[in-house]
Amino acid sequence: MNQLFSCLTLADVHRDVMRNIVSLRKSQDLFDDLTESAEEWLLAQRVEDEIKPPPYRSHTPVIHRPFEEAEWFNAISWPFKHWQASRFSDGSFGVWYGCDSVQTTVFESAYHWYRGLLSDAGFEREMVLSERKLYSVACNAALLDFRLVAHEQFPDLIHKTDYSFTQSIGARIHREGHPGLLISSARYQDGENYAVFNPTVLSNPRHYCQLTYRLEAQHIVVEKEAGIAWLEIATDKL
Repeated sequence: MNQLFSCLTLADVHRDVMRNIVSLRKSQDLFDDLTESAEEWLLAQRVEDEIKPPPYRSHTPVIHRPFEEAEWFNAISWPFKHWQASRFSDGSFGVWYGCDSVQTTVFESAYHWYRGLLSDAGFEREMVLSERKLYSVACNAALLDFRLVAHEQFPDLIHKTDYSFTQSIGARIHREGHPGLLISSARYQDGENYAVFNPTVLSNPRHYCQLTYRLEAQHIVVEKEAGIAWLEIATDKL
C-alpha cells in the first residue's frame, strides 16, 4: 500500500463529470394507486411536503438556486446519505462515482445492472428495461491520480469483481480526508472514473440526457431516443 501511494501524483481537476442514475423518463404520481380522488392525491402530497426533510440550501445560492434542489439530491448527495459497499467503500461511508464520458458511464452502469442486479435475481435471460438519467456535474478538486500507476504491478486496482484491495485504498483516503481520486475504468477501455469522498468539491448539477437500457438476446441495447438503438453491449463482455 505504501509503495502504491508513493507513486501517486495529484490531478488538478476542473471539469464536468457524468453521473448516471436510475430514473423514469416520465414522472409518475406516487399516490394514484391509493385512491382515484384528485383531492386525496393533493392531501397526500401536502402530508408528504410537511414531513420530508428541509430542502437543500447551498453555501453559494447564486450558483445553486432552490429550483435545483431535486437535481442536487439526485446527482450529488444521494450516495453520501445512503452508504453502500462499492469499489472504494466497505459500506461504512459514502462515495460518489462519476465518469469522463457517456460511454464510460454506460459500460460501468450496465455491468452493475446486469451482473449485480439481474443475474443475482435470475433475470439474466428475460427481457428487462431500465430507464436512466445522466447528469453533468462540475468537479473542482485536487484528486489523487491513479491513472499512471502500472496496472501490471497493481492489477487489483481495476479488478472486475474483487474490491478488497480498492476498499482498503478507499478506507485510507476517507480516514485521511482526501477529496477523492481519478482512476482508469475497469469496464471501458480508455475510460476514466472519478471517486469523490467530499461532496463540497461537486457543484452545478445539470440534466444531460435520458437513456433506456433493454436486455434482450444476451445483449444490452442502449437507447437515447425511445425505440432507436444507440449502443449495444454483449453481456458476455461485461
